[in-house]
Amino acid sequence: MKVLLKQTVGIDVAQNELVVSLGKMDEQINIEVYDYKVFPNTKKGFSSLVSWVNKQTSTTTEVRYVMEATGVYHESLAYYLCSIQKQVSIVLPNKISNYARTLDIKTITDKSASQAIARFGLERKLEVWLPPLKIFNDLRQLCREREQLVQERTMLKNQLHAERTSATSSKNSVQRTKKRIALIDLQEKEIREEIAILIKEDQTLVEKMKMVSSIPGIGNLTAVTIIAETNGFELIKNKRQLVSYAGLDVREKISGTSVKSKPRISKRGNRNLRKVMHFPALAAIRTDERFRDIFLRLVSKHGIKMKAIVAIQRKLLELTFILWKNNSYYKSEHQYQIIPFQEVTE
Repeated sequence: MKVLLKQTVGIDVAQNELVVSLGKMDEQINIEVYDYKVFPNTKKGFSSLVSWVNKQTSTTTEVRYVMEATGVYHESLAYYLCSIQKQVSIVLPNKISNYARTLDIKTITDKSASQAIARFGLERKLEVWLPPLKIFNDLRQLCREREQLVQERTMLKNQLHAERTSATSSKNSVQRTKKRIALIDLQEKEIREEIAILIKEDQTLVEKMKMVSSIPGIGNLTAVTIIAETNGFELIKNKRQLVSYAGLDVREKISGTSVKSKPRISKRGNRNLRKVMHFPALAAIRTDERFRDIFLRLVSKHGIKMKAIVAIQRKLLELTFILWKNNSYYKSEHQYQIIPFQEVTE
């Protein structure tokens, strides 16, 4: 009987379901992906998943659960597995997609994606995922709650403007809308205060936040959001991974001489992180000569303003990573390398 070296559970996570494939590697380095099943992305589904895996795998070799960092949909499952002492590895999406290209997969489906994840876990040496520090988790929840309030307030303000300009405007309706906006203002203020209190409790984090906020265009709330959404850059090993995690990497399809699509950002990543970089990029272009020069140079090159703004977003995001890792403040005279739009593909 062959000795098993590794066993993996490859999980393709979606909002409502978990597509799961099992894989194993024996002592002769033979790899086999041998079973497949779909479970609901709920606590009941998590329990069913673990029970199924226990029945289908050997008890003599540890089983590693491997999944992509897909926004927020993977988080509940990852926390559940850690709570019952299961080994978990969370991989950035770009690593899986790049690996999948090396396989002979003609049709990409949820099943083939989970199979690729299972094989990836067998072939690569992965780090064991641990839940983030509580402070990062708390900050992330507060930042996301605040963002929801801001979106709701914007909607109400637009509604208020429409009501005021309407020929049949209702005074009572206008008053109620104003009260709702005032309540949101109060709640957002409370969240800001909670964020400030959390940060003050950790002196190291206070200093780190000052470093990140020294970047032009990056304010305190933006810095907090970046750090919270990346768990202090826990899974990030380099700038390209960070760009991919935010979904600001570029995807371009080229096939022969007849098929060539325009390069576009993938948007396959953390949308909260991607969204928070837009206004800081505009602020940096408006207030800092260095970023303004980069913006104008890129626009003069290809004539597309949004493309240049996205490049500035990437630049700012990369700088937060560099300063955080190096424990340093931003220096305008320092030459920080920018990754061109066409090169962000990994």
